[in-house]
Amino acid sequence: MKTLLASAVICLVPVIAQATAIKEALWAPRAAAYRHTLFLGNLSPVPWEKIEASWNRAVPGSSLPDAAVSRASDEEAAALNSALQVQDRQALFEAATVIVAQGILRHLENADAGLGTPEAATELAKAETLYRAFEDAIRTVDEPAARQLGRAWLILNSSLGSGGVLGQGGQESNKSEFANARKDVSDYIRTNYLPAEFATRDKLAPVPETVFLSGQEVKLPATLPPGSNIADQSELPRLILQLEEAGEDEANLPLVAYGDMLFDSPEIFGGPAQELGIACSTCHNRSDINREFFIPGLSYRPGGMDVDGAFFNPMFNDRNDDHLDTPSMRGIRFTAPYGRDGREPSLRRFIRNVIVTEFAGKEPTPFQLDALVAYVREFDWLPNPQIDRAGRLTDKASDAAKQGEAIFNTDFPGLNGKSCASCHTPDQNFTDGLTHDIGSSEPPFPGGTATAFETPTLRNINFTAPYMHDGSLPTLASVVDWFNDTRNLGLDEEQRADLTAYLEAIGDGEEPYQRFEGRDSVFRLSWEELTTFASTLDTLLPARDVQNIALLIDTVAPDLAADASVMTNQAAKSEIYELSAILRAVGDASAEGDWGDAEQQWQKFKTMQAAIDERMF
Repeated sequence: MKTLLASAVICLVPVIAQATAIKEALWAPRAAAYRHTLFLGNLSPVPWEKIEASWNRAVPGSSLPDAAVSRASDEEAAALNSALQVQDRQALFEAATVIVAQGILRHLENADAGLGTPEAATELAKAETLYRAFEDAIRTVDEPAARQLGRAWLILNSSLGSGGVLGQGGQESNKSEFANARKDVSDYIRTNYLPAEFATRDKLAPVPETVFLSGQEVKLPATLPPGSNIADQSELPRLILQLEEAGEDEANLPLVAYGDMLFDSPEIFGGPAQELGIACSTCHNRSDINREFFIPGLSYRPGGMDVDGAFFNPMFNDRNDDHLDTPSMRGIRFTAPYGRDGREPSLRRFIRNVIVTEFAGKEPTPFQLDALVAYVREFDWLPNPQIDRAGRLTDKASDAAKQGEAIFNTDFPGLNGKSCASCHTPDQNFTDGLTHDIGSSEPPFPGGTATAFETPTLRNINFTAPYMHDGSLPTLASVVDWFNDTRNLGLDEEQRADLTAYLEAIGDGEEPYQRFEGRDSVFRLSWEELTTFASTLDTLLPARDVQNIALLIDTVAPDLAADASVMTNQAAKSEIYELSAILRAVGDASAEGDWGDAEQQWQKFKTMQAAIDERMF
């Protein structure tokens, strides 16, 4: 649910420190392909076929379904294809950069030639959409040039002239101003993105050539390629916490509340994950999954990614392009072992592995692990009236589902004399706590041993498509067909339909998505979460826990301010900004050891929060 700034030389898509990720504007095909090239070209091993596809097919995040290479000149396309053929990263960087830079110059030339016509505005707009591929790098590492170029683009637009409205208020184009501004932009592009010879780059990034050659330390935001989506899915899953269902307030359980905050905090991760604002909740929306999560180059399909590649933690790079489907965390206290391959026997070890190994975070403290474990153990499944406590169907299930239940419990020769229920044990929440090689993964080499995967629970699976460890099967019906075909179960069409109906019955759940009705709103949900997180200061301040106070403030204060943007009552935004500032003051005072002031600011926060609560509710 977070999106924060980054600082590593990788690739660029500008982001803002905030709680709710902003959907970015679509990119021009060549600019999108260029940014994909930089992102993918920094992976190890380089996925050459994906880079080639980004130029020769419509690329995610592009505004048009055109192949980017079709907009390059024959000479430019030949240089690009040559670099791809010999798999030369430096040559690829140079060819791709030239395509974008020459495109900017050509569109500016066309705009100049057509000044005073509607076509000039179109050509200028095309030049600007391509300049976007370089703009954030220039703004980050060459701020004076960025300001000068920004003014030049404004002059270019204002110099176009206007036909006015119904012939009134028209404005003549200004050819001399346009020419001067065009020269400013063109000269910078030629010098920095069309040099006679490019310097060799270890990391592919659109750093201006003059800056790169200067030897100055360059830090660019670590970002994602066009078409990425790390925002919460559009339908937020409904969160079921045992404590709340029992009528308890999370604020009365500070360890759980702090774990909830950590689950929503990128601060516990390192490297690009922290910098991009990725938290546990980014992939596991409200304990379930984010079915819209997608990063081109890391994700085969929405809802998962390759977590052990070069991007998030190079030390954990297994050099295999192996997308994993994101598992739901509902009922996770019952579903050991953890990890798709069951590598971790306990929740504590699993959580530590995600933080440190997968996402390059620092070693969490024992308190932080205690808090995260306490929180995720509260996750429960959606209630399902179609099954009882032993996992048997109730009278609310359909006749087809009941026929399917019999099939589910039938032993098959193709399953080594076992049934589906042998592994997906109904009275054990439809899992057996073991790993199995079911033939869904190929051995790593001829004669090698294929990976065994943990038996996933079948509870609430109606809401976690796609299926299998890699998300390769889109529906429960396709899962039934896969087992029927690969295990020679011999089920006819009606039996397969019954077995699917059974899976849909045991995989159902009541009210699966968060409802926003009446006074309920996205902001109110965020407000309740964030103020609950802040309530842990009642425990942390007396304990003089500077480290965890700072982590909480760095997570909650910016989120409060950012979430004000989704308030229905926009006039009240200033109050939320003020509240965020007060929370910052608590953190500043505690960092300086001024505990009296920290307590005073905290009391001020609670007083103002209570006043806002009273009006809001």
